[in-house]
Amino acid sequence: MTKGRALEHPSAAPLAERLRPRTLAEVIGQQHLLAVGKPLAIAFASGQLHSMILWGPPGVGKTTLARLMADAFAAEFVAISAVFSGVKDIREAVGRAEATRASSGRPTILFVDEVHRFNKAQQDAFLPYVEAGLLTFIGATTENPSFEVIPALLSRAAVYVLQPLSGEEMGELLERGRQCALPAASLDPGARERLIGLADGDARRLLNLLEQIATAAAVAGVTAIDGDFVEHTLAQTLRRFDKQGDTFYDQISALHKSVRGSSPDAALYWFCRMLDGGADARYLARRIIRMAWEDIGLADPRAARIALDAAETYERLGSPEGELALAEAVIYLALAAKSNAGYLAYNAA
Repeated sequence: MTKGRALEHPSAAPLAERLRPRTLAEVIGQQHLLAVGKPLAIAFASGQLHSMILWGPPGVGKTTLARLMADAFAAEFVAISAVFSGVKDIREAVGRAEATRASSGRPTILFVDEVHRFNKAQQDAFLPYVEAGLLTFIGATTENPSFEVIPALLSRAAVYVLQPLSGEEMGELLERGRQCALPAASLDPGARERLIGLADGDARRLLNLLEQIATAAAVAGVTAIDGDFVEHTLAQTLRRFDKQGDTFYDQISALHKSVRGSSPDAALYWFCRMLDGGADARYLARRIIRMAWEDIGLADPRAARIALDAAETYERLGSPEGELALAEAVIYLALAAKSNAGYLAYNAA
């Protein structure tokens, strides 16, 4: 954080806003796009605006990068959210772009947050102005744009995939936030580990959690913050999970691959993480039965019976007791011998 940052952002503003990067050098993470010679670094250095879609989970810098792009090219920045906006808002944005071009000749960036929430007609509404060069479109989405953005718009925009921040990057951000929100306090390794774990790669969430800790520490008069203080201060925070989005399918795939790869620790981790995020245990039970038949198969016929017994146990006991049976079935499947010979033979037949 630079010394001038506090002057630019009033202390009443959320910590995440106070620490929003003002230059590309201040951005933490996304080095696969921002390092020298990488795609977005080239885009910033080129002097040529182009439309783009920023695809990634929440809190990884999509809005920040769009704002930095506007600053770098001295462009008018118009932001709308697909959650709250419609065709009327798009028309107003077009009007602002036309007025800006007429008065100063400056380009206009139209930033559409959650662009996947726009239907086809709404996306079609600003397409002519993107084609004509009146607007440079930057869309942000947490969903795969190949499925959610119309082909005509996809063909005119570069797609950049943003990644969750790594543990090391989150640690760097946490220290930056601590210097701003808790300059007279310390965070021990346990507190750092818990905060980074709860944030789950989401920079905004990390800073919001740190802000809660700062408020609690000030009230309690605590200057040495440990893991127990964090544990008792923060309400239960769910991991990132979306029952209908890419994250859901990524996590069930990770569970399946962990079982297939005979990694019981990883399999149990992904199983518990999905439960923690709100996944339906009955859905997981069905997947566990499927794994038993597809991946263990004839190598250990007991696996199918154990998976079925675990599913029945869950039906009888419910949550949380029944989830233990499913967890033990996952461990058994991960440790069992594997054979997909029957599965392959059936498909071939």
